[in-house]
Amino acid sequence: MARRRPIRASPSHERGPVRRARVWAAAVGAVSSSVAYAVSRHAPQSLRDPWQRVNHAGRSVTLLEGPAEVIGLALGSSVAGVAPVVAALGAGALGALDDLVGDPSSKGLRGHLRAAREGRITTGLVKVAGLGVVGLMSAAMTDRESRARDGATEPLPSSWVRAGDALIGGAVIAGAANLVNLFDLRPGRALKVGLVVGVPMAIMGGPRAPRGPAAAAAAAGASLGLLAPDLRGESMLGDTGANALGAVLGVALIQGRSRSTRLALLTGLVGLTLLSEKVSFTKVIESTPGLREFDAWGRPAR
Repeated sequence: MARRRPIRASPSHERGPVRRARVWAAAVGAVSSSVAYAVSRHAPQSLRDPWQRVNHAGRSVTLLEGPAEVIGLALGSSVAGVAPVVAALGAGALGALDDLVGDPSSKGLRGHLRAAREGRITTGLVKVAGLGVVGLMSAAMTDRESRARDGATEPLPSSWVRAGDALIGGAVIAGAANLVNLFDLRPGRALKVGLVVGVPMAIMGGPRAPRGPAAAAAAAGASLGLLAPDLRGESMLGDTGANALGAVLGVALIQGRSRSTRLALLTGLVGLTLLSEKVSFTKVIESTPGLREFDAWGRPAR
């Protein structure tokens, strides 16, 4: 008897779920953008005072953009499950610790490790360790939500395999949180990273993520809502917003990804982080045509 061929879904059958996923992504992005913008614009002065800082150009700016980013990320991405919310709130809280009581004398991973060898525990080192814990928790939640969504179509991996996947995914989330923070050195730069990474994932992420690729859409939406005042040099993400943005992007990056893809992502993140200890990203951007113009786009002419 001839073997029956499996019935494959036609492109027309696939369009509906993809379209619904993109509609959800657009809605999530709009919510995240509106919430982040509203918090940054309408917070009372009593909340703004602790976040006032001086930027690289010597101008007074507010870091309240960071908490606004965290709230926009958490509310928008909540439709994707608990994982991106934990990533946003956890990474944002650790960043706030550095923003509000951090010691500016120790910079970079090397500086924090040097301080630890001297017997000083910096808030930056606490943040690095904390991001590892937040990343691990978020990755474990992401994997559990993915298995619950897909159902019992495949045998459950062993506890060792699940732990390994969570460790790699957690490292990706922590690494992304740290890397985005390294870009927050010029007006709008880190938010542009959020848009460049988040928008394609929101559009092309497909319907596998719950109600569309909501984590990526939330990252893109919150970044867009805060971009204009950041470009004008009126506000900054600070560690609070940059760490939260990177962590949510990290969740979006590992969602539904294989172990090999996660390892490739982790290798790239580690490589860029180590490179940042030797090379100034700002100098590379300003000396590279295309990157230089994109980085400067939207800032007022001097």
